[in-house]
Amino acid sequence: MQKASDSAPALASFSLDALPVINHFLEPLDLSTVLEAYLPPPHPRRRVPPVQAIGLLLRNLLLSREPLYGIGAWASRFEPSLLGLPPEGSGLLNDDQVGRALDDLFDADRSSLILRIVVTAVREFHLSLRRFHNDSTTVSFQGEYREADGRRVRKKPTLRITFGHNKDHRPDLKQLLWSLTVTADGAVPVHYQALDDNTTDDQTHIATWNLLRAIAGRATFLYVADSKLCTRPQMRYIQGHGGRFLTVVPATRKEVGRFEEEVRKHTLPWEEVLRLPHPQRKEAPPDIFRAYEDPEGSVEGYRIVWFHSTEKEKRDRQQRQEMMDRAIQELRDLNDRLASPRTRFRKRAKVDEEIRRILEECPASSWLEVEVGERVEESFRQATRGRPGPHTKYRRLLRPRFQVTWRPRPEALTEAEKTDGLFPLITNDRKLGAKQMLRCYKLGQPGVEQRHHNLKAFHHVAPQYLKSVPRIEAFLCVYFLALLVNALIEREMRRAMKRRRLPALPLYPEGRPCKRPTTQQIFRIFEGLMVHQLTTTRGGRYVYQPKLNGLQKKVLRLLGMRPQPQAYRISMG
Repeated sequence: MQKASDSAPALASFSLDALPVINHFLEPLDLSTVLEAYLPPPHPRRRVPPVQAIGLLLRNLLLSREPLYGIGAWASRFEPSLLGLPPEGSGLLNDDQVGRALDDLFDADRSSLILRIVVTAVREFHLSLRRFHNDSTTVSFQGEYREADGRRVRKKPTLRITFGHNKDHRPDLKQLLWSLTVTADGAVPVHYQALDDNTTDDQTHIATWNLLRAIAGRATFLYVADSKLCTRPQMRYIQGHGGRFLTVVPATRKEVGRFEEEVRKHTLPWEEVLRLPHPQRKEAPPDIFRAYEDPEGSVEGYRIVWFHSTEKEKRDRQQRQEMMDRAIQELRDLNDRLASPRTRFRKRAKVDEEIRRILEECPASSWLEVEVGERVEESFRQATRGRPGPHTKYRRLLRPRFQVTWRPRPEALTEAEKTDGLFPLITNDRKLGAKQMLRCYKLGQPGVEQRHHNLKAFHHVAPQYLKSVPRIEAFLCVYFLALLVNALIEREMRRAMKRRRLPALPLYPEGRPCKRPTTQQIFRIFEGLMVHQLTTTRGGRYVYQPKLNGLQKKVLRLLGMRPQPQAYRISMG
């Protein structure tokens, strides 16, 4: 915001960016009313009520993702009414005000708050609840977080932030587990869980399914998740309560080994069910999927349908070749160490142990046959000290030397190639066809993965810039709300384009066409929009509204923001 001196005409300039778009989608959710019902009333000593602080933080996550210490400076750029603040509200903001609001959100019943907002979103945006997709990821933290040990704060348990199996491949960072469930209709988030880092996915699905049943009002929806759902207690629970599930059968199940042995011995009648274009190269051949239903099914009596993918077959062969190449390279390095005069491998047992480690880590023990050759190296050393002479006596030393050789196992490679490209899906739905099962999993499950990408790449969930574990938990709740609004904007845009048969919009830089717009691309075209207010020395006031270009008007119409241009006509208080 820019202002002139009091003795001269005053010019006040405020940024708008995509705030009117965000507010357009927040209004049907009735977010302020819900927050007022769950957060405490404004404290006389608190300059910013918690409802306004949380609403401001949500808008910040959607637009800018500023750290808490910079949120006051960020808010001062915008017209206060668009942030839900009074005219001078942005000047009262600081990280302490927002942090205290996060404490209030932690103390509130966040599960009921989220449930109420999600139910409102389902009703207002007519979300289909026939199918849900669940997946988890890790949220990494930089720092010690010594107080994040699960202790109780204000009589409520907190999360443990510590080291574990990091899905971002950052074992050097501490983490939490983030579980997210989205609808198949637009991948709109409807439920999340922030859990201790040592919580495995197979401990979360029953509680998630129960909450989804409360949201949907019935149990007949299809619940799709990764292989951690495939445990006997969880599948029995969903089956016993009238639900439906679809998941991947993990390789540790006996049914997988039995079927792969069947594939190696017999030719099965596979049936083509789907063709998908190559995900990266348009000129490449399509990914062809074939299906075969295992007549024996699972030991619990559920259906198992096996699928073969031509692209997965290529990836499996490439991955096996890479593992073999890596093992061969490490065996070559081992030979170099064995040939060194200072080698520490003096015994055959140590050499065998190193070979076993290499083949297990790569792994390539099934496809490489490794042998160890041994020879005796003869050397002589003086028997006594001193300068050698004609009568010097020498000792004969015999030391074993080892050399590793290897060769591929053609029979094992041929057997392995027969199972390339295979993956099994398990379900208790007897009416779900093989093509439907494949489309539900293959085309629906990436939606929740995209929301995880939004959480980390777009909203920048890490680093948190917070040390208090209660505030981190509350912050993750605000992140979920940001993901919800993000998904609703994206869904509304794509549905509108489909209704109007628009193949693409010029949202990319240089006006390049975009077939599947994201919220980030939509927000980008509104960057730089401002409203100006000129106050004269005689008290006259003139407001200069932003001028929208054709693309901006078109996007607003597609998002249902009518009439136009009133959508961006701001009333200056």
